[in-house]
Amino acid sequence: MIVPSTVGTDPLSGIDQVIHAPARLRIVTQLYVVEAVDATFLVNQTGLTWGNLATHLRKLEKHDYVTIEKGYRGRKPNTVISLTQLGREAFRSYRELMQHALGDGS
Repeated sequence: MIVPSTVGTDPLSGIDQVIHAPARLRIVTQLYVVEAVDATFLVNQTGLTWGNLATHLRKLEKHDYVTIEKGYRGRKPNTVISLTQLGREAFRSYRELMQHALGDGS
């Protein structure tokens, strides 16, 4: 959904800065196409370090865009990350706004 106040002016003025950061955009894009993934998968797919991934996940979690469940698979620690409904809606809005800004979403 494109924010009405941005239509006809600078379409990027309403961009979601939480998602727009390159590392977080990579994370959200990966999470959007799956139900949930473990942290190892995200490290491998995004190329982020463990520390960078943790920092960006905290920011996404703070905005209720992701849920993070820590547990164990056997005796090994396992962290499972998924997009919340709010995170999915935010990404869809982000994508629509970018398509509009680039002239592909009319």
